[in-house]
Amino acid sequence: MKFKIFFFLFFSVLTISAKQIEVCHSCTIKTISEAIKISVAGDEIFVKKGIYKEQNIIIDKSISLIGEKGAVIDGENEGGILIFETDNFTIKGIKIINVGISYTIDYAAIKVVKAQNFIIEDCILEGVFFGILIEKSKKGIIRNNKISSNRKNEASSGNGIHIWSGSEMEIYNNELFGLRDGLYFEFVKKSEIYKNVSHDNIRYGLHFMFSNHNIYHHNEFRNNGAGVAVMFSKFITMYNNTFKLNWGSASYGLLLKEIYDAEIYNNLFEENTIGINGEGCTRINYTNNTFLRNGWAVKIAGACYANIFEKNDFMHNSLDLAYNSKVNDNKFENNYWSEYTGYDLDKDGVGDIPYRPVKLFSYIVNKTPEALVLLRSLFVDIINFSEKVSPVFTPDNLMDKKPIMKRIND
Repeated sequence: MKFKIFFFLFFSVLTISAKQIEVCHSCTIKTISEAIKISVAGDEIFVKKGIYKEQNIIIDKSISLIGEKGAVIDGENEGGILIFETDNFTIKGIKIINVGISYTIDYAAIKVVKAQNFIIEDCILEGVFFGILIEKSKKGIIRNNKISSNRKNEASSGNGIHIWSGSEMEIYNNELFGLRDGLYFEFVKKSEIYKNVSHDNIRYGLHFMFSNHNIYHHNEFRNNGAGVAVMFSKFITMYNNTFKLNWGSASYGLLLKEIYDAEIYNNLFEENTIGINGEGCTRINYTNNTFLRNGWAVKIAGACYANIFEKNDFMHNSLDLAYNSKVNDNKFENNYWSEYTGYDLDKDGVGDIPYRPVKLFSYIVNKTPEALVLLRSLFVDIINFSEKVSPVFTPDNLMDKKPIMKRIND
């Protein structure tokens, strides 16, 4: 009881003493650094319209940093900009430009270290090395930000939103482009990432490793160098995402490597070199996804077990499935295949003969990629037909025994 009374009195005093500090070129306080020095916990620093040429501003007090429209911090390419080393802070409406580049230091427009209960929102970050860099922090909200850069190669660029060792993060409604990776997470858990658009990045739209118990939904990953990479993680849920236009010799919509116990459903994979590339994946349910006009819809390498592909639409892909492994206990059932030419005499909506999604030509291309130039030739039709009649090279027991006759997911 005494503790509650003390906390109430402390909070009341803090609230009463909190003040707003205005920063502008004609104000008493002319720089953000100066405002930080005179502030106390609970204060709001209001940055008025203007360009402020400052770098490496360390914020170690629980304050709110709010920008008027037109408030810009210019780092002049000399280093990082805002470094938060405190809990319970908010930054809103600030534009930050020209973050410095370093090959040994991770310069960021906004860096957060060992913090919790914070909000980063409505900021525009341009010409960044790293945009928002979070280290060893939890319970943060990152929303409604626009983060971009114009770097030309991986070595001279950083990531848009980069979290290392975090938990209980909520990241939504951000746009990220022109970066190395739009979103990068390592050792992140119990977080939700949704309604972000990550496009035209040098490497990945999203890249995460060693990150468990996370949910990704309603994001768009478009026209990135290699799409999305998910590695060494478990208990992942990915739904209602769009993976689109990730083209290139080593590109994919979604790369899965050493992934366990995942739910991947209601996603659109459209016009990628490879829709999903899986290696070392176990107990993953792929349900109600649409694979549309990809090079390969799905490529499965070794060490994949207990995966289920069910009620997916495979539509007008150059090759539906490449399978470079034993079938093991993986299952393909009740999917729609636009290449299926079977019949449904009893009109129950299910094909009367099984469908073999692995074509001989797919097997040949896996062994000899140069053979892809023959894709639309009569030769390919002939060898695929011969393999269909008498399977020799393709897995004899890999088939969809109950192919659906009409598209499932509209």
